[in-house]
Amino acid sequence: MAINIIAQNKKARHDYEILEKFEAGIVLSGAEVKALRAKRANLADAFCRFIQGELHLMNAHIAHLETASKYFTPDTRAPRKLLLHKKQLEKLYVKVHKDGLTIVPLMIYFNERNIAKVSIAIAKGKKLHDKRADMKEKTLKREAQQAMKSKDY
Repeated sequence: MAINIIAQNKKARHDYEILEKFEAGIVLSGAEVKALRAKRANLADAFCRFIQGELHLMNAHIAHLETASKYFTPDTRAPRKLLLHKKQLEKLYVKVHKDGLTIVPLMIYFNERNIAKVSIAIAKGKKLHDKRADMKEKTLKREAQQAMKSKDY
């Protein structure tokens, strides 16, 4: 059984060089889980930050469903705690504070056991010339694939 991808952060792969990936659990309320099942999430401007020794997902938008409670509407961009092992948290903390790297969320998904997970990565920001080189390489690969496809053997 494959994973069920809810939201992806496509801009992260464009703006950052991904060095190492982690899988983290996420603390959600019941209405937020329902919203995720309805694919009402967005990671466009999301990032991760340490708050009092715990890793939090900041600025991730999980919409409020109309079918949920009408009397209580939670903050759609509230910080959400990420669940990782202590050794993983220590490793991430060292990479961020000593090495100056960034932690970016790549996607939110449901795993095989229907548990909401967040794929996060340690990343290094790309410079403009790096982005241009990646775009050029991608274009060359696409053109080569098209040439191979159109050629009759």
